[in-house]
Amino acid sequence: MKKLLIVLFAMLLMLTTACSDKKSSTDEKDNNKKEGPVTLKVVYKDEGPSNPVAKQYFESLSKALKEDENLDVTFELVEMPQGNYAEKLNLLLLSGDIPDMIYFQGGDLQISQQGLLEDLTPYIEKSKNIKNILEPHNKKRLENYPYLLWIKPLDSKVPVMRKDWFEKLSTSQALLDEPTVDNYYSFFKEMVSNPPGGAKKPTYALTAAGDIVEIDFIFKRAFGLSQTWLEKDGNYVYGKVSDNEKAKLEFYQKLYKDGLLDPQYLTKQWDTKEKAFYDGEAGVIVGTNGKIIDIYNGKMTQVNGEQSEVVVLPPAKGEDQGFTSTDITKESRGIAISSQSKHKDTVFAVLDYLASEKGQLLDRIGFEGEHYNVTDSGIELTDKYYAEWYARFWEPSEFKMEKPLNTPLLSEPAQKSRDLANQFYKEDNAFIIPEEYAANWDAMENLYKEYATDIITGKKPISEFDKFVAEWEKAGGKEITEYANKNIK
Repeated sequence: MKKLLIVLFAMLLMLTTACSDKKSSTDEKDNNKKEGPVTLKVVYKDEGPSNPVAKQYFESLSKALKEDENLDVTFELVEMPQGNYAEKLNLLLLSGDIPDMIYFQGGDLQISQQGLLEDLTPYIEKSKNIKNILEPHNKKRLENYPYLLWIKPLDSKVPVMRKDWFEKLSTSQALLDEPTVDNYYSFFKEMVSNPPGGAKKPTYALTAAGDIVEIDFIFKRAFGLSQTWLEKDGNYVYGKVSDNEKAKLEFYQKLYKDGLLDPQYLTKQWDTKEKAFYDGEAGVIVGTNGKIIDIYNGKMTQVNGEQSEVVVLPPAKGEDQGFTSTDITKESRGIAISSQSKHKDTVFAVLDYLASEKGQLLDRIGFEGEHYNVTDSGIELTDKYYAEWYARFWEPSEFKMEKPLNTPLLSEPAQKSRDLANQFYKEDNAFIIPEEYAANWDAMENLYKEYATDIITGKKPISEFDKFVAEWEKAGGKEITEYANKNIK
């Protein structure tokens, strides 16, 4: 009897194990199934349902995912109201309406601190494509802040102007040979006092979109503002309260007073800034190196003829030279996945597909027959590609296709802008402001903007800068400076 019980128990154990193995095998098979059909809600600046190109892009992406990856995905684009995108997006998210895929252009830190954004690290580690195209600065930013993904070349901005105007100015060669702050001033001065376009064009040398950040890309490092925190006598000092910043603002005040800086730069948006450039009101604007410069070049030649292709100007030279140092604390913009999404794996599968060869064909060069044509010898890009197309998602440095590109991805000015950005690359030493200092920090930054604007526009004399420094320290500057000196390595 005892032996019979042992035999029966053994048989029962074998049966249970077999059933368990079968269930495990079935579960594994189920887990490997593609999710679908799925509707992913997407919010992306300027890529809403009212944008016909955006609609065509995401419809094409949906079709490609079905054909290439057997992913049945439909995209629901969110229309964002006009105004400050970061502010409007935060209002949307804090209302509880959280899309699956979110493009941020600022304002993400507050959202991630509430646990509403997914940590992308494990997804990237398991990815087929994305992990292979990350740039070095992308990797460092993800290590510090794993919630935003933005696989693009260095995002340094560079100054450009019309080549035909540039060649008419007698100060141009001196600027190329020795782009000092003084030579830049002489160059701007001649541009306005003896307009190369005739009939008082340009009316001012330089414009910007809303603040001085773009202008800083030209001049900041020339004034010794090489990093956010400057080393002085063995300690770190915040650059915006330094004597270097005071000298920079004094120079900007001079540009404004002498009519060289657009008096409406504070109210300009990116589109009105660019219109002023194409219409000849502004001689120089600043744009992100690479594809944006390509678009500037294409639109400028469309409006004013082939002779008006853009020329890239060098960064100003002084105590240092280069475009603004690269912040590696986090991506300043990029794609996030909502931690509340029911389709996180599918969202990342879409992002990973866009990093594949077939995904890049759509994302990088657009729609066949419009932006490129396929011939027996390879792929030829059209004028429309150079004038308007840009990658909505990834732009890795290496671009591989089954067929070769017969025409370069970037025009000559755009490629030069990218080369200059790489040549003058310098890492910043900024850090993510701890949450306990965040409210004070925002107030301190607003204080800087207020004083900087009033000084540049002449509402306050440059001597008021010392008052600003004192107010900044009282507002929390002393504590954050102590924190910086303990934590910057």
